[in-house]
Amino acid sequence: MKSIIPAPFWLMLLLSVYPFGSVMAQQSPHVNLQAEMPAEGGMQKTEEILSALSKQKWQWMADKNVDALAPLFHKESKFVHMSGSWKKDRELEIIKSGSIWYKNTVVHDCDVEIVGQTGVVWSRITLDAHVRGQDVSTEFTTTEVYVNTAGNWQLLALTFSSVRDTHKIEH
Repeated sequence: MKSIIPAPFWLMLLLSVYPFGSVMAQQSPHVNLQAEMPAEGGMQKTEEILSALSKQKWQWMADKNVDALAPLFHKESKFVHMSGSWKKDRELEIIKSGSIWYKNTVVHDCDVEIVGQTGVVWSRITLDAHVRGQDVSTEFTTTEVYVNTAGNWQLLALTFSSVRDTHKIEH
């Protein structure tokens, strides 16, 4: 079921995506709050907000912008990679140190579902990364689980599933 947010609530949802809007805009030149304003008619879909947030997250990861990522990652968040699973603090340290450098992410397809206060973003991506001293390019389907707590969307889980380049996400 797709949700459409009435015009009076779009600003509240927008601010929940970027809980520290002006601070984060100063920390990352890639944050453009104007780009998140609702389309004509005054409506913005929650799915579009989460899709944009997901794409912004990839850019923050490429930029190693842990200051922007820290409030996005829920305190109980978990990350499942090809080489292991870990929690928020380790993921932020990995990003900051560059032991995994998410150099560029191309999102080929994306589907978002909202159930209550939970949003799931499935993306088919090509990830160019620097891992253990080597540049790699890998096809993944990622599953991101976001939870809306106290009006803020936060990433609770991120899982990378290695897939063939012909893999399609069912919408």
